[in-house]
Amino acid sequence: MLSRFGHLFVRVLFMPLPSPTPVDLRGCTAIVTGAAQGLGLEMATELSRGGAKVVLADIQADKARAAAEGLVAEGLDGSSVQLDVTDSHAVGEVFASVAAENGHLDIVVNNAGVGQQLDRVSDLPDGEWDRVLAATLTGTFYCGRAAAAIMERQESGAIVNISSINGQNPAALAGAYNVAKAGVISLTRTMALELAAYGVRVNAVCPGPVYTDFNRSVMQQRSESLGIDEQEMIERVRAAVPLGRWGEPRDIARMVAWLASPAADWMTGEVVRVSGGLEGVSAAPPKRARNDDEETT
Repeated sequence: MLSRFGHLFVRVLFMPLPSPTPVDLRGCTAIVTGAAQGLGLEMATELSRGGAKVVLADIQADKARAAAEGLVAEGLDGSSVQLDVTDSHAVGEVFASVAAENGHLDIVVNNAGVGQQLDRVSDLPDGEWDRVLAATLTGTFYCGRAAAAIMERQESGAIVNISSINGQNPAALAGAYNVAKAGVISLTRTMALELAAYGVRVNAVCPGPVYTDFNRSVMQQRSESLGIDEQEMIERVRAAVPLGRWGEPRDIARMVAWLASPAADWMTGEVVRVSGGLEGVSAAPPKRARNDDEETT
């Protein structure tokens, strides 16, 4: 079938999606960061459909508000709050406020993060490294720390951190992103050990290629780095996935909802790859001409 990705039409094999994993999250209060669009919004929607009261936290206040209104229009329980996950004080205030207003905080999905402008480590500017690590790893730490303090006191809760297959098998030209997502995995396992005695579970999900706005930008950059058409790049990725298709946001959201639910109450410290069988992208870029006088800034 023909599927439209942005302005491109590519031939992609999409298999029928199975029915959603049934989860019962009635009575739960959840925060999903980076929830204004893409994977985060799909995760928030899936939790809401399971019966949770979901707070969509995102730096994009207007988009988050519109997304929450969309959930309410479906008869679901959603609200929004503006949150910059790189602001430690703001994170603490938002999490404490949600817990106080609802009497408990049961689920936190740490999804917020940013992609990287693709570049070799030898050319990667300090500012780009700092930007990616701040939002993707440090932001997850701030939110995880705030959630842990609340959940430890109430002796219950589930945290799901969103990593990536890049965190398990790094791809070329994405050094900062790879390191940030690998750090999320290590943070997940550390927190799982520290919070186990309190009945708080911490797991991570590593999504494979899902064609959101995030990956659209990645495909554009990767096609340029390899000197191929973007449509060919998209098809190459599809062909590398053993199950033969790009992922859909709901593929990831269903796993997140399941891990957050009582159905997974004997799972903690786990890193679950949801990628259609794809373990990673190992293509190496070719040599390129460079000026030896160039300096990173």
